[in-house]
Amino acid sequence: MRFIGNIIEKLQRHPKRVVFPEGTEPRILQAARQFYALRLGAPIVLGNQAKVREVAEGLNTSIEGIRIIDPVESEDLDNFAKRFHSLRRDKGIRAAEAREAVLQPNYFGTMMVAMHQADGLVSGASHITGSVLRPLFQIVKAVPNIATVSSCMIMEVEDTRVGENGVLFMADCGVVPDPNVDQLADIAVTTARLARHMLGVRPRVALLSFSTKGSASHPSVGKVQAATAMAKRKAEQLFLEADFDGELQVDAALVPEIAERKLHDSQVAGRANVLIFPELNSGNIASKLVRIVGHANAYGQILLGLNRPAADVSRGSNAHDILGVASIIGVQAIDYQKLYPGADAHLPGE
Repeated sequence: MRFIGNIIEKLQRHPKRVVFPEGTEPRILQAARQFYALRLGAPIVLGNQAKVREVAEGLNTSIEGIRIIDPVESEDLDNFAKRFHSLRRDKGIRAAEAREAVLQPNYFGTMMVAMHQADGLVSGASHITGSVLRPLFQIVKAVPNIATVSSCMIMEVEDTRVGENGVLFMADCGVVPDPNVDQLADIAVTTARLARHMLGVRPRVALLSFSTKGSASHPSVGKVQAATAMAKRKAEQLFLEADFDGELQVDAALVPEIAERKLHDSQVAGRANVLIFPELNSGNIASKLVRIVGHANAYGQILLGLNRPAADVSRGSNAHDILGVASIIGVQAIDYQKLYPGADAHLPGE
């Protein structure tokens, strides 16, 4: 709770509006209630008013301070439909289809964020990743100078010797299945930027493999080696103060004694606070192992490289996890332009 406690304190000083499209999901309502109770800002949930209230009554959860919006009855529906139609007209979408799309909660919530009616979005508790990402990619899109949109898990473990006082940033665990060299370098740099933004310390980024500095030979090892070199160059171009090293096995990245035996003169080995996985299988598996076996607090997926703050939470998340993610999204919204100087101020067509 050290990390997330600091995040909550910061957001209490700068409250934000977070939209939760899954308004009839019990965990979402519990998290939204806590978001309001902790004075973090204005939670907005989407769904049929009567159904939302029915679920809240069943949970014995107050909805005081929670704004409930039913897309079907919203006065913004027509405007959102027109905006979405203008964005997707060149893809062949018709006006009626655009209206049907924005009636879907994830599309409606994304339009709210795009149109500055909410500062960030948190979804995924009951939706698959594709249904969360699709509207974000179509409407919010990537920051203009970001080539790869990815995701990050922020893990908080009890052992403060691990990572940065027990906090680890792990990527990509949710979006890019098999990144090439350029994409893997992008993932490393954008995750380092988030770590710097959230922690205020110099990121120490380990690009992981089953090999440490040539202990094994395989094309996947070569990919990690090349991505490490490219990440260093990209970070320098962005004037990002961070250290990158790879390829490293995870024990060499996290355990000082093992790092000392396997290599020398590394600013990262044995003390990494950012872990970059070579592909999605390893990232997703590792993050869930840390959460389940290591009893870590897991906050994510925090989406990286989008024009607006957003997260796709795991369907296995509990209300505490979702509250933590919403708090992180809110803190990002305080000074998102510092994290992504190229982020658009307006949706195309505004």
